[in-house]
Amino acid sequence: MIRIVLCAVTATLPTLGLADPDWTRLMGAEIRTALTGRTLVYLDKDDPTQRVDTIQDFRASGATLYTFKGRESWGYWRVENDQYCSQWPPNDLWTCYALERDGESVRFVGERDDIAVAQYAD
Repeated sequence: MIRIVLCAVTATLPTLGLADPDWTRLMGAEIRTALTGRTLVYLDKDDPTQRVDTIQDFRASGATLYTFKGRESWGYWRVENDQYCSQWPPNDLWTCYALERDGESVRFVGERDDIAVAQYAD
């Protein structure tokens, strides 16, 4: 269910700026370094200067805790083919995104250019 929520949020974000030179595409080990042991706070799709009540904690074990408006959901994450991939039980499918970084911000870019932007909480 959380994967569906995340997809719904990312599908409504504007795709303008995909070629923005400030964003650097991360690869394999860089993705692991950028996420392992870190917590992200997602930004509002309509006003990307504002944080929303959505956070995600990435554990070194491959577990990830996604909290949306106080509701927690545990899933799994991994790096595959230079992409961030996640899986949210009971669904057994993995969904993958390119990961880009600009300073203390990261963005997940899906196959259809759906985008979610977050900042490091720590």
